This record gives sequence, structure tokens and C-alpha cells, in this order.
Amino acid sequence: DLGAIADSVDSLTGVRAVWLVVPVALGILALQIFGSYRLIANTFKWLTLALFAYVIDAFIVRPDLFETLRATVIPTFSLGPTYLAALLAILGTTISPYLFFWQSSEEVEEEIEMGRTTRESRQGATPAEIRYSTIDVNVGMAFSNLVMYFIILATALTLFRAGKTDIKSAADAAEALRPLAGDFAGILFAAGMIGAGILAVPILSGSAAYAIAEAFGWRYGLETHWSRAKPFYGVIALATGIGIAMNFIGINPVDALFDTAIVNGIVAPPLLVLIMLAARNPKVMGEQRIGPVLAVLGWLATIGLWLAAVGLAYTAIAGGRGG
Repeated sequence: DLGAIADSVDSLTGVRAVWLVVPVALGILALQIFGSYRLIANTFKWLTLALFAYVIDAFIVRPDLFETLRATVIPTFSLGPTYLAALLAILGTTISPYLFFWQSSEEVEEEIEMGRTTRESRQGATPAEIRYSTIDVNVGMAFSNLVMYFIILATALTLFRAGKTDIKSAADAAEALRPLAGDFAGILFAAGMIGAGILAVPILSGSAAYAIAEAFGWRYGLETHWSRAKPFYGVIALATGIGIAMNFIGINPVDALFDTAIVNGIVAPPLLVLIMLAARNPKVMGEQRIGPVLAVLGWLATIGLWLAAVGLAYTAIAGGRGG
């Protein structure tokens, strides 16, 4: 993600990406360490507007509405390793394991900001709070999947149709879009990548810090001053440092993003099983345990992820033996 931000700025300004990675990373890190939770939350809220760039891009390329609707409603399917890898990657970015930690931790941050500073004051949830959280999650998931749909549509109608399947960086994608859909589409794509990247980096590093801090019992939270939660912010800094290093050791950022999505798709199923068991357990959830409809949908999603992960593993092993 750091590399994608730098590449996108490069495509817009001409400043070499290699000189931008460290300043971008340090700027995001400073926001996390020295910014208040409210400042970070407001920054994220406005950055989501950048994702509309992908929606606009999809309309700029003037898709055939009939063909688009047909392909949307009647998708193709294959048991080949490439297709299964892409399917698992999409599922892995939709139901990402780190989001479980981030979502729950940010709910706590919101309550702390409302003045509920003790664990006792945060116990339980009113029906109104449950309704608010439900709307929050549903709107967020609907928006993210809508954006993903338009990204797939725009790239399918431009890059894939033109045979440009060897994209090595965000800058390559933006530059490849220019002759196919015009300069404005390329600029919008780059702007969307910058916004999405700045949105993603703190969430990725923050999720790792939340998970590790909870496991070791450290004080944590973006609302907590850095001097009182040094190990927590240390993990954020370490994760960001690893992200910086990856840009200087020859790793293809596009391949890294794709491979990471596959790993997410493999790691998510066991966590989903635990979440589903907890969500139906009255000892954990009390009166707020999920109903039968959500339980069925949740288990279907869990089974679907398991099938995709096992299917990819099987085709990879079978293909390796065949080779």
C-alpha cells in the first residue's frame, strides 16, 4: 500500500516513487502516534470519498449495459487454480481477518471518546447501540463491495480487454488507463489509489498492534497517549517499517497485495468458525446472540471460504504433481 501511494503520486507529479515511500510512511505514522482518535476517524471519513473515483472511472469507459448486467448476474466459473486464487483473494479482501480486530477495537475507542473510560462502563449494549452498529457495518460492507465491483468493471473493460495483464505497480495501471479511457480516468485512478492507500495503511498496522497488545495484555488504543502505550505504538512503527523495507527489496507491490489477499482468504475461515460459535453462544452474547437467518448466512459464508481455500490448495497440489 505504501508503494501504491508513492507510485500514484509519481504518476501525477513525476516525482520518483522511491523518494516518496519514506515521507508518506512517516506522515501516516505521525498521524497515528500524535493525532487524536477523532482526528484519525475524521481523516478516514473524508478519505473514503476518494474511493468514488473508481465509480466515476467505470462510467468514463462507457460499459455496454446489457453485457455488464449479463456478466454480473451470470458470472463465469472455473475450477482452475488462477480463477480459484482470484476468487479466494476477493473473499480474503472482503472478509479480512484483521478487520475483526479493527472493527471491535474501534467500537471500544468510540465508547472511550463518549466518556466510558472504564471496562465496567462499557459492558453490555443497548438495543439502540446494536441498531447503530448494525447500520454502520451494513453500510460499510455495502459501500466497500460496491467500490470493488466498479474497480473490477473498470479494469475488465480497459486493461483486461486490451490485454494488459502484466501490471507491476499502481503507476503502471494509471498510465495504462490513460490511452484507453483518457487522461482524466488515469488521474482519477491514481487519486483513488492515494486515498485508498492512506486509508488502508493505518488500519493494517493498527490491527496488528491491537491484536498483539490484547494478546500480551498491554495498554493500547489510538486515544491513548503514546507515552502510556509505547509497546502498542511500537508495533505500529515496526509494521510500518516492514512496509517501507518491502519497497526496497524488489518485491512487486501488485503481486504482494494479491498474495496477501490470498493469505487473508486462507486465515479467515478458522476465525469465522470461532466468531460464528461465539455469536450463537448465549454465555457470550446474552440476549444479543444472532438469530437463525444470520446464523445460516454466516455459516454459508464460512463454508464458502473453506471450499475456496481447500479448492485452491487441491488444484495447486494436483497441478504441481501433474507438472
